Amino acid sequence: MKKYLLTFLISMVPIVELRGGIPAGVLMGLPWYIAVVICMVGNMIPVPFIFFFARKVLEWGADKPVIGKFFSWCLEKGRHGGEKLMAKAGKGMFWALLLFVGIPLPGTGAWTGTLAASLLDLDFKKSIIAVMCGVALAALIITILTLCGVTAFTS
Repeated sequence: MKKYLLTFLISMVPIVELRGGIPAGVLMGLPWYIAVVICMVGNMIPVPFIFFFARKVLEWGADKPVIGKFFSWCLEKGRHGGEKLMAKAGKGMFWALLLFVGIPLPGTGAWTGTLAASLLDLDFKKSIIAVMCGVALAALIITILTLCGVTAFTS
């Protein structure tokens, strides 16, 4: 049970998300398909909260001592990511958000993509669907990379 919970919690951590959760779960001995499902669920649970509340909390805390710099950094990261998406996507924002979340590069993922969608005042339902599809794409990519890497180390 400990492995399942740890895998789940790792996938909920910003920046790490399922990109760290899937390899961690597999390395702890979970079957890859179980690790993928656990991580996808764990990665998606924070998404509605981020969409509706993160912006308000970050704006509130941006001028506070101690937390202000970090909160301002998070807001800037979300705005910057959102502006880049808007500039490149135009009317294809759904696909841009999906790919932004789905391509496992540093600074991308469900947390940043959802924050960007919120800061850009995008439609909640469309944003959630794009993020969910992006999480599925990231899970596919990370699973393939993990299985190739694990196979290379065990053979």
